[in-house]
Amino acid sequence: MKLTRIDLNSWLLEIAGLRVLIDPWLIDPLVFYGQPWLFSATHLKPPAYNPTTLPNIDLILISQGLDDHCHKPTLEQLDRQIPVVGSPTAAKIVQGLGYTDVRSLIPGQTEIFGALSITAVTGAPIQGQVENGYFLKDVESGETVYYEPHWFQSEKVTAQFQGRLDVAIAPIIGQVFPLLGQVIMGSTEAMHLIQTLHPRVFVPTSLGEIEARGILPMLIRSIGSVEEFSDRLAASGSKTQLLLPAAGETLAIEPIKL
Repeated sequence: MKLTRIDLNSWLLEIAGLRVLIDPWLIDPLVFYGQPWLFSATHLKPPAYNPTTLPNIDLILISQGLDDHCHKPTLEQLDRQIPVVGSPTAAKIVQGLGYTDVRSLIPGQTEIFGALSITAVTGAPIQGQVENGYFLKDVESGETVYYEPHWFQSEKVTAQFQGRLDVAIAPIIGQVFPLLGQVIMGSTEAMHLIQTLHPRVFVPTSLGEIEARGILPMLIRSIGSVEEFSDRLAASGSKTQLLLPAAGETLAIEPIKL
């Protein structure tokens, strides 16, 4: 299994013989709700991949319908024949872009692609809609990945997942939005995830090498840091390994030796 960090919430996962592109934002800009005055972001460096340099992609996985997960300018430049799995809000957007094979999942539902099983689990409540986290499993090797870019819903997730977890991809720096409160989990919640699911490897997401402009970035308050989380993990005595790939870096996750 291999995992390449692209930037922010975008990942390339190689599992079960498939390449899965997760929440792709590959070209600039990233604009919320089409309003640059509210939020607009650009990459500080060109991403490791753009729509023309990507390797062959077997599947696109989208967790939410928000622009930083379901980035329409990127999706408009990808092959519309690539199958897409997404939350209902993301699926609606992708269908509107002309993708021909779109699977909309709600928590508890599963789709199978060859040896890869993808189960949606309860993600973050966003604007009245519960978005998705995902468990991905290679049913032949047993390798598993959990991805959730906003918030870990332990009481609902654990009811849908039992067994080994190789990799968890989730935030470690919290974000507090005006009027909404904390919408992205920080180190406390990430430690709870580790103590609940016991992943072999934890890889932070939502860490962007970006430049953000607009009103919203000035109002968002961050909670915690990579260093704080690393210290908490070390002090906890957990066997979970923290990996911090640079943008463009590929991690090879070694299989469990039986």
